[in-house]
Amino acid sequence: MVVVMANRLALLSVSDKTGIVEFAQGLVASGYQILSTGGTGRILKESGVPVTKVGEYTGHPEIMQGRVKTLHPKVHGGILGLRDEHGAEAEMHGIEWIDLVAVNLYPFESTVQSGGRSMAEAMEQVDIGGPTMVRAAAKNHKHVSVVVDPSDYGRVLSELETDGISAALRNELALKAFRHTAAYDSVIANWLARELERQDLPEESAIALRKTQALRYGENPHQQAALYADPLPTGRSVGRIHQLQGKKLSFNNLADMDAALRAVFEIEGPGCVVLKHMNPCGGAEHSEGLVPAFELALAGDPVSAFGGIVAFNRPVDAETVRAIRKSRTFFEVLAAPGFSEEARSLLAPREKLRVMELPEDWAQCSPQGTDARRVQGGWLIQDWDHEGPMDWSVASERNPSAGESGCLRFAWRLSRAVKSNAIVLAREVNGGFALNGVGAGQMSRVDSVKLAVSKATQEIAGSVLASDAFFPFPDGVEVALKAGVTAFIQPGGSIRDSDVLSAVNGAGATMVFTGARHFRH
Repeated sequence: MVVVMANRLALLSVSDKTGIVEFAQGLVASGYQILSTGGTGRILKESGVPVTKVGEYTGHPEIMQGRVKTLHPKVHGGILGLRDEHGAEAEMHGIEWIDLVAVNLYPFESTVQSGGRSMAEAMEQVDIGGPTMVRAAAKNHKHVSVVVDPSDYGRVLSELETDGISAALRNELALKAFRHTAAYDSVIANWLARELERQDLPEESAIALRKTQALRYGENPHQQAALYADPLPTGRSVGRIHQLQGKKLSFNNLADMDAALRAVFEIEGPGCVVLKHMNPCGGAEHSEGLVPAFELALAGDPVSAFGGIVAFNRPVDAETVRAIRKSRTFFEVLAAPGFSEEARSLLAPREKLRVMELPEDWAQCSPQGTDARRVQGGWLIQDWDHEGPMDWSVASERNPSAGESGCLRFAWRLSRAVKSNAIVLAREVNGGFALNGVGAGQMSRVDSVKLAVSKATQEIAGSVLASDAFFPFPDGVEVALKAGVTAFIQPGGSIRDSDVLSAVNGAGATMVFTGARHFRH
């Protein structure tokens, strides 16, 4: 039997039932008749809301275990039809106008996040009818209001109580609906690519992002900013970092924290990095733990450390917190993969310090997704700068000593976190390895070397030097040798490598080639 409707129609079909009963009651009070499907219809009926099933309205039952229920001309014609053009055609086919569509989609995201689901189980949570109705209503928003977020129910009812739903609200809801379905589809596509282990750069790509936090401001106070994270966070994702305490984060806090975490997890042993304006100003590794690592890192450039970020690659204990307090250095952010209960209690009085806790598995994870950078009108997308087991060839006449080899490895790993042209000086200090001067972001490599030498806070004699790219001329090496550097690590590959090596050999120093460049612009 086909049911003929008499009032304005609202179609409600939601997976998230939050507030749906109250919304339906408000719609009925405003003169709407409710069309609904499956579980939504049952809940409304049990709550005393008069409901007409979609199948009764269309004259066609739900089939294929509910897979096909709203994909019908009486539904989509009622949503898509232009009231001022298609009235006669609608009457001919018994189609009545549907003026409001409230739909939210199958919970694909929460299903795959719960883990242990098969491909078939995940695919069952890919909504077809829902996005179709949402997009139809959003397309025809001149005549139809589309609601995908329960938080908007109150606004809709409020306008219905006055002059009806305004064009401004319909426009806003339509934009929200298109963003919602686009994000939904991109979550599915990105999850499927991950499951199929497709790491290629496809011809078309959509990035699903969800606003997780409004930020204090952007790079500068006049700029608005927010943090958007992947809805399905895995690996090294900001979506998996938890703020334990402190002031609201800014754009710069997060950008610097991300850079600090990239750097500190390059360190193999217990390590600490102090970072300022996207570049490490101090970094250290020490086998005896985080306290000596922190002390060595801070000593690398205690002036620049003020107002910076301090990050650790091991869980922080009370002793480490006491060392931070003893230093009397003001830090904006402290980040680590866990904090002991005593460490948390010691940090609590520093109410302004932003304390960020990483998942314990962070060190074993890889960065999520791809490395993307915004350019005007597009994106530059590339693989993350990964490097396998470190391998080098000795290019000089002298081999590195055991101590130089360990320090070269440390310096090379941290050079990858420094802005190009990147030069890192490091030395062995008190049983650990520590940065001893950084040259970053200079237009010429020799100027980066000069800057690193000028920033050194420890004796340079006996230090090692890492360069993220080859030396195009021997001038940079000559500056470092004059300052006392005894060992170098660089990719090699310059047409003037022989000139560079001549200077190294002439000074009795050593140089190794990695064959891998690590620009970070």
